[in-house]
Amino acid sequence: MKQYLLSVMHSGDYPTPAPEVMEQMFAQVDAFNRELQDSGAWVLAGGLVPRSGATTVRWSDGRAQVTDGPSAATGEQMGGFWVVQAEDLDAALDLAQRASAACMGDVELRAFQEG
Repeated sequence: MKQYLLSVMHSGDYPTPAPEVMEQMFAQVDAFNRELQDSGAWVLAGGLVPRSGATTVRWSDGRAQVTDGPSAATGEQMGGFWVVQAEDLDAALDLAQRASAACMGDVELRAFQEG
């Protein structure tokens, strides 16, 4: 089976939904995670701290340099992810759509390189 990365993407800073919306999202994501695990599609998943807590390691002038903050100045940031395995792109797209519904947000789907 091929592996895919499902990235939960946020525009701008982390959104701060109302507490009842957050509880709903957490419950939906927990249910989706159980479905992934039960079906054998689960590989790994996790939520991320906001980009303000990021550290970037850049390769420059033949050495690694560590800086505080995100890697790119962009309006989007990844808030969490799933690594899943699926038979094909159509099956992975189905998982990505279900992930998007569970977290009530945008999910980017990308296949891992083979080999």
